Amino acid sequence: MRRREFITLLSGGLFAWPLAAHAQQPAQVRRVGVLESAGIETDQQAGVGVFKEVLRQLGWIEGRNVRFEVRWSGADPAKARKNAEELVALQTDVIVATGALGLQTLLQTTRSVPIVFNSIADPVGSGYIDSLARPGGNATGFVLFDYALTAKWVELLKQMAPNVTRVAVLRDPGCLRWEPANSL
Repeated sequence: MRRREFITLLSGGLFAWPLAAHAQQPAQVRRVGVLESAGIETDQQAGVGVFKEVLRQLGWIEGRNVRFEVRWSGADPAKARKNAEELVALQTDVIVATGALGLQTLLQTTRSVPIVFNSIADPVGSGYIDSLARPGGNATGFVLFDYALTAKWVELLKQMAPNVTRVAVLRDPGCLRWEPANSL
């Protein structure tokens, strides 16, 4: 083989090598953070398990193209803050927040990582998002229940107990937005 042929063969291989190496690389593994405001109770663990299973059915296989980082805070604000900071430091692609403690702590920790919340009674009234249709910021999610349903509840009550003439509603406004005890 002549020198010129050897150099042509070698340089052609060098130019093709990055393309072949790029084609063989595995898909990027996405990192999903989960911040649970509850403790590690069995029903909460089951909920996280269902979440993972649904994502698996949608093609997100743990260890192949997604990695889950689950943190449990209980009702401890300091632990929630530590867990939120840890999930942000891990450079998660998205964080799922359950409950007001987790959501509020995450919103204080980051404004860039997307947050999907659930189990929030009134995210608009609590100031977490601008509106349900256009949440703005980096948080979006699912409300605990729609307040429009409350009229339906009264209607159902009247059907079940037609003689009822008065209905009282008791509500704890502190349950809508979590506030640390020392700031009251």
